[in-house]
Amino acid sequence: MSPMRATADMTRLYFQNPLNPLTHTPLGRSVAAGCELVERMTRRYGKPEFGLDETTVSGVKVPVREEVVWSKPFCNLLHFDRKLGTKQRQDPRILIIAPMSGHYATLLRGTVETLLPRADVYITDWIDARMVPANQGRFDLDDYIDYVIEMLHFLGPDTHVMAVCQPSVPVLAAVAVMEGHDDPMAPATMTLMGGPIDTRINPTAVNKLAESKGIDWFRRNVIMKVPFPQPGFMRDVYPGFLQLSGFMSMNLDRHMTAHHEYFQHLIDGDGDSAEKHREFYDEYLAVMDLTAEFYLQTVETVFITHALPKGEFRHRGELVDCSKIRRTALLTVEGEKDDITGGGQTKAAHDLCTGLAADMQAHYTQPAVGHYGVFNGSRFRSEIAPRVMDFIRTHYKRPNNAPALPESPFEVAVATKTGSTAPAASATQEKPATKAKPAPRAKAGKLSDPLAEVLLAEPQGAADDLTAISGVGPKLQTALNGAGIFHYWQIAALTDAQIAALDSKLDFRGRIERDGWIEQARKLAKQPAEG
Repeated sequence: MSPMRATADMTRLYFQNPLNPLTHTPLGRSVAAGCELVERMTRRYGKPEFGLDETTVSGVKVPVREEVVWSKPFCNLLHFDRKLGTKQRQDPRILIIAPMSGHYATLLRGTVETLLPRADVYITDWIDARMVPANQGRFDLDDYIDYVIEMLHFLGPDTHVMAVCQPSVPVLAAVAVMEGHDDPMAPATMTLMGGPIDTRINPTAVNKLAESKGIDWFRRNVIMKVPFPQPGFMRDVYPGFLQLSGFMSMNLDRHMTAHHEYFQHLIDGDGDSAEKHREFYDEYLAVMDLTAEFYLQTVETVFITHALPKGEFRHRGELVDCSKIRRTALLTVEGEKDDITGGGQTKAAHDLCTGLAADMQAHYTQPAVGHYGVFNGSRFRSEIAPRVMDFIRTHYKRPNNAPALPESPFEVAVATKTGSTAPAASATQEKPATKAKPAPRAKAGKLSDPLAEVLLAEPQGAADDLTAISGVGPKLQTALNGAGIFHYWQIAALTDAQIAALDSKLDFRGRIERDGWIEQARKLAKQPAEG
């Protein structure tokens, strides 16, 4: 496409030349706009810059220096060093694991920019596979996990790790491996954002494609050799432009509309709107190649065999057991309208971490955002980032001894259904966008009747006044008592499956969710019931 692009660019310059009389005519502006579109759509975009030269800390602007502090053939670890001078701050140290899925780490520029005023930020800067000589060897999913562990060792204890999208699986595996080895460098908290932990839950178009094609199809159709004269000549890679094509085809109408509007902005001379389009697509269209072994292993392990949620995931031959995670607090974040990672796929991490205490877990679903909005944009800045920082500060240091596991139904329900009982996190929870539910905690076991574990034959002590819950009158209280519900903690502990079963049994017609019984019961339950 290079000759076509060069021709289009020269034509654009000709029709934008102020000495050309056609420049100021509708025809000239249309030709110039069309040629600019052709040039931009056929251009190979280079790696963007973060460009974060300053931030505001406690109301004072301070310079920021971007520096590489750790390096391997396939990744550099960047540190955004805030030049605070003599001012001492106890800000948390956050390691952001950027996705290695076609785009550069600069896609998370907004994430870094939002966290910088309140945290010491590091981020993985993955290197384009076509730029790594073949003699540097392979890079697969096992290497990825090793890199994460090595970076956590480099940064030291009480680091907080944040995985955005694809890295959620290897980061969860890395923390499980470290906890299994009682590694003192395991992170204090782990935040998983829009990650495909269990893609069997609410599968999206991406998930369905992987399952329908099979790994051999991907090996035959999307793996290519790096051409000469790139440094990675003859390395097997999954080209970034194929990944980009897949993403764009999912929302093709949206991209076509954006480019049509850009064309009109150019004709109308609307420079500001045109520049916003350029800024977004300069970032979005900059892509990198992935090593074939990493891509194929990820597709097979995460999207086809579902090894991690099935308990079959292995790292260097060692079985990864997420139940060994006991001292690293877990926060999961999802977007209500995410069409890449379906609702509930990230939250499934809580069902794997069965050894983690209830007050060390939290989940949040952000309403009205898609995949990109989980880690960037206005809602991330105003609603998600503050919750993440609250969670990190609540669990600032990794405990020396693992807290005890929850014993009561109330605590288990809060941990698996709404997140954490910690005050900083409990007010931030939202119900997931789906009623699809992963396998229950191993401790609870599977029961044929979902209500069997919550209903009682008689009250445990004095029965609670259920009419204190808005929407529950004397008649409904009698019905609930007859079904075996006498206490606030029983209602607060209801799972999605139990709500559906109780709704069907007593013909509540959606009252439980519509009137907010769960949240009311949680507030009324001063403490979990014993027994």
